[in-house]
Amino acid sequence: MVVEVVRPGPLATVQDLGRPGFAHLGVPGSGAADRPSMRLANRLVGNAEDAAAFEFTLGGGALRFPHRAWIAVAGAPLPVHVDGRPCGMNAPCHVPAGAVVELGLPARGLRSYLAVRGGLAVEATLGSRSTDLLSGLGPAPLAPGDRLPVGPSAELDHIHVDVAPSPALREVPVLRVLPGPRDDWFTAGALATLTTRPYEVTSESNRVGVRLDGPVLARAREGETSSEGMVTGALQVPPSGLPILFLTDHPTTGGYPVIAVVASADLPAAAQLRPGQRIRFRV
Repeated sequence: MVVEVVRPGPLATVQDLGRPGFAHLGVPGSGAADRPSMRLANRLVGNAEDAAAFEFTLGGGALRFPHRAWIAVAGAPLPVHVDGRPCGMNAPCHVPAGAVVELGLPARGLRSYLAVRGGLAVEATLGSRSTDLLSGLGPAPLAPGDRLPVGPSAELDHIHVDVAPSPALREVPVLRVLPGPRDDWFTAGALATLTTRPYEVTSESNRVGVRLDGPVLARAREGETSSEGMVTGALQVPPSGLPILFLTDHPTTGGYPVIAVVASADLPAAAQLRPGQRIRFRV
């Protein structure tokens, strides 16, 4: 069984839960940016949570299914149609053989996940089928005409859930942060500025990081730090004073100080930030 890419939209990739445990070799974790949404889509069709699925950025994709299948879509809410028939989000949906599934544009949020019962069975690299845009690992971003294999489904659990509740995305998300590890490189008021003033997501944002515009964070110390490890959620501040929020394809080392780190529980909300959206941070 295969799935054919008719139209990938602005950006579509294959993602699973990434490549943990290789950072000491310079290999980032990568994987789905909004992991709870990908896990939900997989559970709805009876897959293991770590099965590979489609990650669509700003919707707009279309897939043809030469064989009958079950799918589920979760994440940024958008219209889903199967041969023109509406199909709900956060619910298993049967796709007849030969049908085309089309995704519209999300009304809010950025990334949507489409899981196919059986999971996408593309070749794994270092134990993961994820596309890592920065390192170039895993399958290339999807293009029209790509044909992706789907794994077997005969041994999977039956589909039990009709629809799953999902919290709505906030218009102005508030991301919780932990100060440091280099907050001492900034003036005494910089952290207060970060956590009391709004920031806006710029168009220079992707799976590597979210560039923000807003109040400048003043430095108390010039220069750069020695190269050191980074984690997803790190708020690195280059000489411009405008923070960059590292997402799942972030580099493993960097020379700019990190004033704070977004709490891991808020990383899914960070993954759904779209250009022009305002956000706030709080300690």
